[in-house]
Amino acid sequence: MGQNVAVVVGVGGMGRAIARRIGGGRRLMLADFDKDSLASAVEVLAGEGHAVTGRQVDVSDAESVAALAGAAAELGRVTHIAHTAGVSPTQAPTEAVFAVDLLGTALVLDAFGEVVAEGGAGVVIASMAAHLAPLPDDQVAALATTPAAELMGLPFIDRNVHPGVAYAVAKRGNVARVQAAAVAWGRRAARLNSISPGVISTPMGRHELEGESGAGMRAMVAGSASGRLGTPDDIAHAAAFLLDPAASFITGTDLLVDGGAVAGARAARSG
Repeated sequence: MGQNVAVVVGVGGMGRAIARRIGGGRRLMLADFDKDSLASAVEVLAGEGHAVTGRQVDVSDAESVAALAGAAAELGRVTHIAHTAGVSPTQAPTEAVFAVDLLGTALVLDAFGEVVAEGGAGVVIASMAAHLAPLPDDQVAALATTPAAELMGLPFIDRNVHPGVAYAVAKRGNVARVQAAAVAWGRRAARLNSISPGVISTPMGRHELEGESGAGMRAMVAGSASGRLGTPDDIAHAAAFLLDPAASFITGTDLLVDGGAVAGARAARSG
């Protein structure tokens, strides 16, 4: 049967926390575009006792993603996949947000949908922004089912919009894409879900809090049920549950892990 393999794409704060939760007893493969961040994550997790391999990947490049999936399959049975790679509106221009956050997710789902083991599971990190993006049904359907190679050519993928708008569209696309792809994954007796984090205290999250949207984000946190920022471990706990056989009847869904921020915002609008 060979060893079981857990793959984590993206080694930022959430990626590392998820890797720690799911890596024990499995061969752990970490992947990231940034060589230095990847090397650091591999060193730290190896030092903590994990059997870990690192591989550079460009999630916006189909060949790079396919090579990653193939390399993971060569290690053993790919039972756990966590896709956390992404860029935020303060980190990247609109074109890069669409390429990494939208196209990258589609490519990862396609490639790993071909190698995930029977009984395996995947989770994609989306965003609470997906729940705040008012897109027409036809656009959501296009984001869900358009072949990955054609995604960037959709007429409403506008390179001239603000990166924050691109981010919301991309994350709405992630949720829709997961729901559609879950059917194909199910034919391999595998499951696929997404998580929509709220404001999480990672380097990326703190950078966003310091940017132009920071005031609005802080207001959402203040109006949420929890009244606090999330931690990478909050997301890792949710990912571990969705990837575990205990969640065997959960697939094609999105779990909003935002401390009640979206609920608070909606309640404030309705009040």
